[in-house]
Amino acid sequence: MSLAIEVEHVSFAYGHGPSVLRDVDLTVERGEFVAIAGPNGGGKTTLLRLILGLEQPTSGRVHVVLARRGYLAQRAQTPIDAPLTVRELVGAGRVARSRLIGPFAGADREAVRDAIERVGLTAQADRRLTTLSGGQQQRAFIAKALAGEPELLALDEPTTGVDVESQEAIAALLQRLGADLGMTILYVSHEFGAVEHFVERLVLVRERIVFDGPPSDLPGVWHDPSHAHA
Repeated sequence: MSLAIEVEHVSFAYGHGPSVLRDVDLTVERGEFVAIAGPNGGGKTTLLRLILGLEQPTSGRVHVVLARRGYLAQRAQTPIDAPLTVRELVGAGRVARSRLIGPFAGADREAVRDAIERVGLTAQADRRLTTLSGGQQQRAFIAKALAGEPELLALDEPTTGVDVESQEAIAALLQRLGADLGMTILYVSHEFGAVEHFVERLVLVRERIVFDGPPSDLPGVWHDPSHAHA
């Protein structure tokens, strides 16, 4: 593997407020599936936004090698009454990779079909998003990101409001997508129980990085018993 993301001595504060992150160092290799977890207000979403270039560090340096990036912001949903179908939503994710004027070319249509198939929504491709379950809606938004053929897929709280079974199904889907497509995946959540059995690496953020390693190395008291596996 080669370097994908490098964060060096990064600190950040919003305006003149207190520091959200202090002296954070993080490296991520190409193809890694990394969960970034921590309490609300602990800085995990800020770290993700710095990596994506949506914020600039107060001090330190962020370097991301990967040019094509897919991003699912917190609860990435269209308004509940939007009449979009799955295919239309995923097609919107292809715009950045296609001509901006005129109909999609054959390669674009194929990319949309492939993205929908990869997330298991082929049978629902022409259904409106509003008719889908929460888990299916999140799969549709993942497909939208995939349509742009990202090298880096970043997801912020992707399973909020989704039941435990669907959370784990989405985590397993992401693991498979990362392996099949060679994507680097950053999965941000305030809890990591649903994903800890699928990621290679867990990074816990509480203003600083307080843990960085395999989930199996976590002290038992930090694990979420609601997601315990036999």
